[in-house]
Amino acid sequence: MNQKQLKTMMAQAQRMQTGMLKAQEELADERVEGTAADGLVKAVVTGQGKLVGLTISPETIDPDDVEMLEDLILVAVKNAVDESKKLSEDRMNALGIPGIGGLM
Repeated sequence: MNQKQLKTMMAQAQRMQTGMLKAQEELADERVEGTAADGLVKAVVTGQGKLVGLTISPETIDPDDVEMLEDLILVAVKNAVDESKKLSEDRMNALGIPGIGGLM
């Protein structure tokens, strides 16, 4: 590998790194939602998969069936995190970096 090829490769790596940093910042500001029970339980996560909101409609709360509510919360959070991973993967694929989305 000659010096010109090395410089070109280093410039490409720098552009890729800059693109990834920008995508990470954008994903931190993005919000995606996951729901359960036809929207009675909603979870909101960032594009990086961090839980930032949870809404539970009063009609889902049954003091005699706490397990059902726990299950609905888990489903909503899982759905939101899955959507977050898809968003992240789409952003990384757009940068030409397939397969790294779930790591962000």
